Amino acid sequence: MFSAVSEKFNQLSGTRKRLELTQILVDLLKEAGKDLRILTYLIQGKLGPDYLGIELGLADKLIITALSGISGKTEDEINNMFMKSGDLGSVAKEITAAKSQNSLFSHDLTVEAVHSSLLKLASVKGEGSVKNKIRIFQDLLLNGTPDDAQYITRIATGKLRLGVSDATILDALVNAFSTADKSAEIDEAYNFHPDIGYVAELLSSGRESELINVGPEPMVPAKVMLAERLPDIPQILQKMGGKAAFEYKYDGMRTQIHYYGGQVKIFSRGTEETTSNFPDIARNFKTTFSVESCILDGEAVPYNPETGELYPFQVVSQRRGRKYDLDRLEADVPLVVFLFDVIYLNGEPLHRKPYLERRRILEGLFTPNDSFRTATQIVSDNPEEVQKFFDESINSGCEGVVAKNVSEQSIYRAGARGWLWIKLKRDYQSEFEDSLDLTVIGAFGGHGRRKGTYGALLMATYNKVTDVFESICKLGTGFTDDVLFALPAKFKDHIVPDKPARVESLLQPDVWIEPYFVMEIIGSEITVSPVHSCAFGKIEKGAGLAIRFPRFTGKWREDKRPEDSTSTQEILEMFHDQKKRIKG
Repeated sequence: MFSAVSEKFNQLSGTRKRLELTQILVDLLKEAGKDLRILTYLIQGKLGPDYLGIELGLADKLIITALSGISGKTEDEINNMFMKSGDLGSVAKEITAAKSQNSLFSHDLTVEAVHSSLLKLASVKGEGSVKNKIRIFQDLLLNGTPDDAQYITRIATGKLRLGVSDATILDALVNAFSTADKSAEIDEAYNFHPDIGYVAELLSSGRESELINVGPEPMVPAKVMLAERLPDIPQILQKMGGKAAFEYKYDGMRTQIHYYGGQVKIFSRGTEETTSNFPDIARNFKTTFSVESCILDGEAVPYNPETGELYPFQVVSQRRGRKYDLDRLEADVPLVVFLFDVIYLNGEPLHRKPYLERRRILEGLFTPNDSFRTATQIVSDNPEEVQKFFDESINSGCEGVVAKNVSEQSIYRAGARGWLWIKLKRDYQSEFEDSLDLTVIGAFGGHGRRKGTYGALLMATYNKVTDVFESICKLGTGFTDDVLFALPAKFKDHIVPDKPARVESLLQPDVWIEPYFVMEIIGSEITVSPVHSCAFGKIEKGAGLAIRFPRFTGKWREDKRPEDSTSTQEILEMFHDQKKRIKG
């Protein structure tokens, strides 16, 4: 019954300790039975994997109308309750609790019924859809417990906020169903097939031996391979064994292109389908490639077709989420996709083949044109030649270069950041200035000319080991007035009353913001700080690490999830590299 799930959700909401969260999840998952797959989605506050694009997110006004209809209260009264609590889930619980004496309450909602009804809510379209959605939602509330109403409402509005990440659920699945420590195999399988329900079914049905065979699959987006960073070319060549392939690092949008059964699908680095935002890429793919099936990895970059000039990321990011004016944007912002990898071709996974072999296969697939090209590349062991190539990349409008291992071990590691790929950006050529992608976790009220907006944002790194976000700086510079005064509206739906469960911060901002927004910043150096929690105690007892003089570059990393932001582990590596450079 869903009421048992709600009880566990209450327990999850009552703790911030990861071990306790994991154990509660283990107990819940073990009891799930046939509902395991859909339960893993509901725990995430979703109805399926991200790549299916199931959008629920009911509007607050619709929820308020539905609650008014079952309570006898006016919509204004419901709205006042919402304004006081800041949580429609709590309002739904209060209203249904007041009606719980009614004998018509059945309180017999099943997990399957909740999931099925929420799917209906997501799919209702057209004339009369609002009335139908209200009816379906009211039926759910009237057939469950007050706690059920609270969590169903939070799921329906996209604000479940249990403080449970994918990583914590995967740990719980290992503890619940694995007979041995299969964490590495599970992580790799999930990175190639990012459907937590699929992984749960493999483990619970005793098929964990199949994990090793999970690889790239057409129409299922793999998490993209990532690069480590080093500050200069000699260190990169040394790390790569003296020789590497170097490619331009384009300032565009990471794009994974799938083709199967005559259909093209395009996915973002966050595994969300973006085909509708890039109809030109899908259309031009079919006239460029002659394959049965494939998965290609590349970067979509806006450019001027007359001059060949490459435009920055902000230009292509205008396309994300757009439903209108796409024809105009296609004309105003034409794209070229610079391809740099192929991980599946004509029924054969290629991810375990060495990089240079994959590159050779990729180059043989098509003739470069205005829509598709291969990333500019050299293979070299000469630092001077690589430096010249780096300078050429900057002059071409790129961010720098990516070095790629050319040994027989240079496989494609989905979702992994490792030393097989190393990036070198223009920022790193300066002694201290490093570009970082940080997550917003809070905000401080503005004063003076910033009154009415925020004066600074509290930023965090992601600790991959502990699965928490750790504060690293207060960000208050680099904003245009337009961006600055739009921040309250931008953050409004993600403000929470208390510190989020997965946030570690010694500072108390004026408002807490759930980890959602990722911003690119630069800074002068990494310093030891007693007020920030990033890598706390790792360098000095009672102190963490902080970014000195952080500045917003103007780039919102909407293509990145919070878990994809710069990690605490990367900051530690950068701090040690910085110390070496200073001593040198």
